[in-house]
This record gives sequence, C-alpha cells and structure tokens, in this order.
Amino acid sequence: MKSNEELQKNVVDAINWEPLLKAAEIGVMANKGLVTLTGSVNTYAKKAEAEQAAKNVAGVRTVIEDIKVVCNTKDKRTDAEILNAIETAFMWHWDTPTEKISVMVENGWVFLSGELEWNYQKEATKNAVNNLIGITGISNNIKITSLSKNTIKEKTLK
Repeated sequence: MKSNEELQKNVVDAINWEPLLKAAEIGVMANKGLVTLTGSVNTYAKKAEAEQAAKNVAGVRTVIEDIKVVCNTKDKRTDAEILNAIETAFMWHWDTPTEKISVMVENGWVFLSGELEWNYQKEATKNAVNNLIGITGISNNIKITSLSKNTIKEKTLK
C-alpha cells in the first residue's frame, strides 16, 4: 500500500498530466486510499476531469470531490440558455434517446432523469452535456431498466 504522501503526489501528477487542468486550482489530500479534491474551476468539465484523473490512480479507493464551479462573468448562462444548449447537444448525439429523458436546470445545475435500457445511453447522455459552458453540476438520475428474458425472446422471435 502506498503512503499518504506518495498517493497524494501520484494524484497531483495525474491532475498535472491533464491538459484541461491547472494544478494550482485543485488541492489534493490523501488518507489511506481516500482522496479529497478541493478548490475551484471555471467549468464543470474541469471538475469532472479532475475527479476522473484521481479515480484512475492506483491505490485510490474513494474520491471525495469538493471542487466548486465558479463561472467567469462571460461564461455565465441563464437556465433557459443552458436548457437550449442541452437540447441542441442531444440532437447531435445518436446514442441519446431524447424521448425517454427529462432535463431540468436550476441555477446552472443540470438534473437528468428517465429510464433507459442501456448504461452506455446513460453515460452518453451525461457526456453530451458535460462540456457545455455555464453548467455548475450534473445529477444523472437516469435509471437503467434491463430487459427481461421473455422480452428478449419475443424480440428475437419476431
């Protein structure tokens, strides 16, 4: 098992390796495999990238992400503008079944809900929104409903 200092250094190195991130923006603390990320960034994409970089480091068991998204004045968007951008983004992604997804935006925070058959659709839906300007967070509450064996048989027999 890595020491706390070694794990902290490895996570900082992983964050520094990502071109989207600046090390000065994000603080890292490590304790027995638990890594806490703190600080502020100007886009949700940077926040998500920092969390993913930390999760990919060997020895990290859990990531507590306490990074705030503080949009620059020029990047601020109204909830209506964000919702319009999401609708446009969904139109450009074939793997996002828009008829089964509900979107709500409140103070820049995006709430996704609905029921889909495949996890890749849930991830694709979140990824379609991830890089939009003005978003401060995403709650992906989409549920996966697996097909029953009878449904699969019926679909293959027809």
